[in-house]
This record gives sequence, structure tokens and C-alpha cells, in this order.
Amino acid sequence: MKRRFVVIGVLVGTVLLVGLWRVVRTPEAVGQCTPVPHEPKIAPDYGGLVIPPNIAPLNFRILEEGRAYHVTIHADRGTPIEIASRTGSIFIPLRKWRSLLEANRGGQIFVEIYARTEDKGWRQFQRLTNTVATQEIDGTLVYRFMKPIYNAWSEIGIYQRTLADFDASPVLHGRSFGQGCLNCHSFAGHRADTMTIGLRSGTYGSHTLLARHGVVRKIGAKWGYTTWHPSGRLAVYSINKVRQFFHTGGLEVRDVVDLDSALVCYHLESNKAVSPAELAVKDPLETYPAWSPDGRYLYYCSAPVLWTDRDAVPPQNYEKLKYDLRRIPYDVETDQWGRAETVLAAEETGLSILLPRISPDGRFLLFCMCRYGCFPVYQPSSDLYLMDLDTGDYRKLATSSAYSESWHSWSSNSRWIAFSSKRQGGSLTRTYFSYLDEDGCVYKPFVLPQKDPAYYDSLLETYSVPELIQDRIRTSRSRLARTARSAPSVTMALPLTGATPRTAPSGPWQERE
Repeated sequence: MKRRFVVIGVLVGTVLLVGLWRVVRTPEAVGQCTPVPHEPKIAPDYGGLVIPPNIAPLNFRILEEGRAYHVTIHADRGTPIEIASRTGSIFIPLRKWRSLLEANRGGQIFVEIYARTEDKGWRQFQRLTNTVATQEIDGTLVYRFMKPIYNAWSEIGIYQRTLADFDASPVLHGRSFGQGCLNCHSFAGHRADTMTIGLRSGTYGSHTLLARHGVVRKIGAKWGYTTWHPSGRLAVYSINKVRQFFHTGGLEVRDVVDLDSALVCYHLESNKAVSPAELAVKDPLETYPAWSPDGRYLYYCSAPVLWTDRDAVPPQNYEKLKYDLRRIPYDVETDQWGRAETVLAAEETGLSILLPRISPDGRFLLFCMCRYGCFPVYQPSSDLYLMDLDTGDYRKLATSSAYSESWHSWSSNSRWIAFSSKRQGGSLTRTYFSYLDEDGCVYKPFVLPQKDPAYYDSLLETYSVPELIQDRIRTSRSRLARTARSAPSVTMALPLTGATPRTAPSGPWQERE
């Protein structure tokens, strides 16, 4: 019994000493701090933001000189968070972070950073201030995760990440079906219960997985860029003849051309694929379909074919190819299409217009523009633009960088956007988020938070094609993988064009990053 009391006493004493050590080492306990007349350098750059109230902790590294660091995160309401560090890596406790954000929706949180050096003692930097939005971001991010290579697809997968924490898991990986390639994931209405994934495999062919209400089917056709009608009764997708080629020099030496493309409408109940007469014209290239939230218009990108040889790579005049933004009316009750019209012409902008996505409230249209072509992730000139659909006015977002901004999506409440950016040096794609208010003002973007604040420093993989959805994908990856390896359960007679996919080639896949 005596020995037990001795052990308990030692443990209590140790705890008290550790607590005393931490108190003595905090800036408040060592006396007056020297103020520093600037904000501290941290990575990632998590200062001056508008953040969702349901985002994971914004862990960061302090890049200022020091042998000890202290961080206080506080707000008008809630319990402050105190963190001590010898390395400058700051790991914010998840529960305390959640509690602080929830208590300060619509308010601000402040980050006080202190650094201690041998000769200068404790220094206090100017505080960092972030605003907590009242509106949440959709809870799940679905993205394509792969190495930025161009001649093989040995390690590629579709993943999902819970944005309120750091939980990430594969939805489907290429190793599950003969080291195949997969992309073009899409969802109906920001919900996980209707999902498609494009598959390409030399062993199992090029097909499409359709997971709907727990049932997974393999469609005997390769869908490209896909958009679901708000009714869930039909989807429009592209078929593309995409080829990759290379430049001898430049910031980005890879390039992509779409030699032939068309739009196809798939009716779920009848299992029929048709091309509306207005979209079945052979000459123009048509791609990147996107429904308006009310389902009355299909937006898409269209460009004239500038070459006669549809197999030459690169084709003649490829650098002059620019896409217009067009739309066509549709009545889902009568299944009738109207006459297409140009919303914004490349002749007016001088740039190629790509990837239209409309906010769920129907107010804004987000799109890319770059010097030419159809593949913005390989175009350093690609920037994000926002159009007010009430007025037709558009502008380049102030959040754009000197590098490629591309593949973007909306949160279901129209207040958040996720997009791909190469702003960290121009080579590797990362996912960023920005808040957009009701007037269309877009705020400073921030990179997807990671548990390890140094995660991106050594990461060679890319995050691409981010899609925001409200719930997690519940269909098991084993079920998706089994279906991917099986024979198609749904056959389709496709409208035949030069873009209609043929038997999968045995060489490397030359499709999108």
C-alpha cells in the first residue's frame, strides 16, 4: 500500500512539474514580450480568411526564427486554445477547435503567435484574424488523387475526404481493376446516392460505373464530362477524342487537344442514349456540359473544328482553337429541346471559355478562360471568372494566381467554391476553397487543411477535379471494384461520331489530369 502511494505521488509530482514547466515557458509567465510590427510567416497561409464553421483545424508551421513557440487561438466566445511547440509545428486539438468555431459563427477568431530566441527573448507578432462564416461548406470532398505523370497510370484513385476532420478514404482505386485509370466522377444534386465514374482499362475495357441508391451497374459506354439533370431522370455527358502532346519548353510542356467531341443525353428509365438534333451537328466540338439548377438550360462549350485530319497530333491550327460558351433550352416534361444560343463568345473575350458551373441558387456562373484549347490544367494562363447571370457581366476573380486555376465546383448553398490550383510553384495541383458572398465577392482562398502542416512540402501527388457533396459515399469500394471487373450489365447504342470511343488502346492513357 505504501509503495502504491509513493507511485501515485511520483506521478502527481511529475504532472505538476510538467504543468509548471509549460506555465513558466509561456510568454505571459516570462515577462514583457517584444512586439513585432508585422504578421508572422506561417505555412500554409491561414491568415485573413473567411472559413467554414465546419472545417478541420487549420494546422500550420511557424516560419519565424525561434527555439520555442506559443500560440493562443481565441475569440469573443468560447474557451481559448493554448498550444506550445519547440519546432514551430502547430497541431490544433480537434474538439476544442470545433467548439470555438461553433461558438463564433459569424464572428472572428484571433491567432496570437509568440516566438522565443536566445538573444531577443519572447517576441509577439501581430495577430492573425479569420472570420467564421455562418454558412457551412458541404461536408465531403471527392477528388482524383494521382502522380503528375503522363506515360503511365499505375497509381490513381478517386478518394473522399470529410472536411470537418482529416478522414480520407479511397472510393475506388485503379489497382482494383488491372491498374486501370478512372476519372470523370459526377453526382446528382450534391448527393452521394447517384454517382458515375469513368473507367479505362486495357484488361476490362472502357466503361462507366453508375451507382444509384445502393445499386451499382456497369454501362457499356465511356462517359466523359457528365452533368445530371436536377430531376435525376437524365444525364448529359461528352464523348471525347483526347490526345496528349508536348512542347519543347515552357512553364508547362504538356498539352492536350480534343480532336473530336460530342454531347450525348442518357435517359435513365429507358436506358437510351441520344444526341438532340441541335447538338448532333458534326462540325463543332462540344464538351463540358452543365445544367442550370432549374433544369431549363444545358450550358456547354463549343468550338469549330480547325483541321481536316482528325487523327494528326497536334492538329493544324490547334493553338488558335477557342471555345464559346453556349446554352440550349430543355423541357424535361416533354423531352423537347429548343434552339441553342451563345452566352459568351471567344471572339469577344479573346480567350477559350471552359468548364461552366452554375451556383445552385442560379445567380452566378463560374468558368475558366485560357489562351486556347480545352484543357485548362495544362494552361498556366487559365484563370477563374465569375458571371452574374442577372446582368451578363463577368470578371476575373481577384483570387487568381500566375499559374493554372481550373476544375471547380460549388457547395450546395452557393457560398463556397472548391477549385484546383497550381499556385504553389506551377507543377502540382492542390485543392483550394474560397468563400463567395451574396454579392459575388470572392474571398482569399486557402488550401485543403491537413493533419500534418508540412504535408504539402513533400507531396508529389496531385489533388484534382474536386467535387463537393453533402454526404459520404456509402457504396463500398469492394462492390465498385467487382462491378468494374465484370461484364457490362447495361448496353447502349451510342450516336456514332468521330469521338465515339473505340476499343481501349494498350498504351498509356492520354486523358485528363
